[in-house]
Amino acid sequence: MQPDQLKQIAQDIIQLTRKAGASSAETEVSFGTGQNVSVRQGETENIEYNRDKGCSVTVYFGQRKGYASTSDLSLQALKDTVEAACNIAKYTAQDPFCGLADAALMATDFPDLSLHHPWHIDVEDALALAKRCEAAALAVDSRISNSEGASIYSQSGAFAYANSHGFVGGYPSSRHSISCSVIAEADGLMQRDYWYSSARDALDLSTPEDVGQIAGSRTVKRLGARPIKTGQYPVLFEAPLASGLISTLISAISGGNLYRKSSFLLDSLGQPIASPLLHIEEDPFLMKGAASSPFDNEGVACKPRTIVENGVLQGYLLGSYSARKLGMQSTGNAGGAHNILVRSTGQSQAELLQTMGTGLLVTELLGHGMNMVSGDYSRGAAGYWVENGEIVHPVEEITIASNMKDMLKSIIAIGNDYIPHSSRLTGSILIERMTVASAE
Repeated sequence: MQPDQLKQIAQDIIQLTRKAGASSAETEVSFGTGQNVSVRQGETENIEYNRDKGCSVTVYFGQRKGYASTSDLSLQALKDTVEAACNIAKYTAQDPFCGLADAALMATDFPDLSLHHPWHIDVEDALALAKRCEAAALAVDSRISNSEGASIYSQSGAFAYANSHGFVGGYPSSRHSISCSVIAEADGLMQRDYWYSSARDALDLSTPEDVGQIAGSRTVKRLGARPIKTGQYPVLFEAPLASGLISTLISAISGGNLYRKSSFLLDSLGQPIASPLLHIEEDPFLMKGAASSPFDNEGVACKPRTIVENGVLQGYLLGSYSARKLGMQSTGNAGGAHNILVRSTGQSQAELLQTMGTGLLVTELLGHGMNMVSGDYSRGAAGYWVENGEIVHPVEEITIASNMKDMLKSIIAIGNDYIPHSSRLTGSILIERMTVASAE
């Protein structure tokens, strides 16, 4: 289905809600198709197709809210869904903060952000790419004894959002990826690791051989891992994990956690929350960006802005509901952040290791030991022990711990080795000191 067809359906739904007596309403209609193939040990393991469509309807009767959804886009099904949402609204309690986003905030400009690049690849060709990826990983070292497989994923679709302010918008988008995971064995002990590449446009993906080679190399390097002595050490989070640290910060300054008072960064607006080296921007208009959009989930216009400047928090991330709860205005973040960009201090990962001198390079985190209320942080980890700026040996069976407030303020360098086409663009992050606990 084309975006214009989805927009028409969305507008028809809004008309149905008016006829049903709703004081206001909003709806989202979507359609998508996808293909995922995987191979293991050179043999086809999985072929999946998906073809999804659906719509969700939210109606408001004053300050009573009802919600319903369906995967059937026939006219009768849409009427039934609107009726169901209206019936639900009759039995919900009034909520003074619910309702559509303010009409004055609706987006009026819809730039083409180059988000739709269909990959017309048939199953046989996709399987061939996956086999090339896995073969490249297995060829890295004879100690790679097994494979968890390689996969090729492609998704393309479109959506439309409309509300009773008269707003209607939508666009097509795509997402593709290549991934591989293998297992290496030495002295009776096994290690696994993986690598991937993802992008809006298949032409921007790494080659299958590059993905496989990196997956294989990362796996072999982990052989011979052992614990280290418990102590306080500098810790370098490699880029994919540094992205997780930034995501935690973003969650802490997002509306839901703020109005529920379940954030370690409550009442921090305008305050220093991190090292002066930390500078974070949000750019919803990044071409081919993983989280690019001209408007948020409520139709509110997105805008580029600075979130953290020289370590000082410049703004929260709010949708209309959380904004009203906090006595503020929506920032166009209903549904989340749009392309978070963390400014690098200019070093490569090798240069960051030299800066660190002696410490821990973390390449894998285990468990979910993060308390959003207090900021206490404790995760199982694996990686590499570093001395004099050089990797000495792989490390496993350790726990790293600190508090997110302290970690953010102890950032001493941010690398330029970011993973392209990610929604959180950050390089490796060096923390001055954390507690590393070991079984040794």
